[in-house]
Amino acid sequence: MADRIMLIEDDKTICGELMTLLSANKYDVGVISDFRRTYEETAAFAPRLVLLDINLPYEDGFKVCAKLRRSFDFPIIFVTSRNTDMDELNSIMTGGDAFITKPYNTAILLAKIASLLKRAYGGQESTVIEHNCVILRLENGCAERGGVSVELTKNEQKILYYLMKNAGKICARADITEYLWDNRIYIDDNTLSVNVTRLREKLARIGAEEYIKTRHRQGYLV
Repeated sequence: MADRIMLIEDDKTICGELMTLLSANKYDVGVISDFRRTYEETAAFAPRLVLLDINLPYEDGFKVCAKLRRSFDFPIIFVTSRNTDMDELNSIMTGGDAFITKPYNTAILLAKIASLLKRAYGGQESTVIEHNCVILRLENGCAERGGVSVELTKNEQKILYYLMKNAGKICARADITEYLWDNRIYIDDNTLSVNVTRLREKLARIGAEEYIKTRHRQGYLV
């Protein structure tokens, strides 16, 4: 059964874009039809995660978040064009789990959604991901190809996971670094290069020498 995500967003264009993105990634999406009944409609939809704007009619996102948090413990991600330190602090104080500013990077938003769902619901997301004959097994931190496996470090696992989840797309170095930082692993640009080099060496041991490709001044892809 698909995870249910409620969009609390009054901009119809942005709401439509998010619905398309989430539906394409196999989420069941709900939207608010009457912002005077935001709490009631959200409760009735019974989401597993909420994407919440700050600037809303009738009640702002901070009040909505605080009200929802009194009754529910599902993850709440603020997705907003407001980007001051005070806005981010208020999102934390009212019970938000993440704060993403518009225009958002779709890959990072999807990765954050997946991360929060996994953290909130005990890893019910699949722990095995496969692309182009390479298998990543998150339960034991190994990459496998043709029955041969190699153990990866935490950073290497996360880099490979991010690339595989965005297979066929060029992933910018800055986006990969931000994804890792959001997961509380700080790495600078040079450390990313070192980790990618070591990951490539390990993939070569299982016969996947050219698995991670570099696009000059753009990033990596698989």
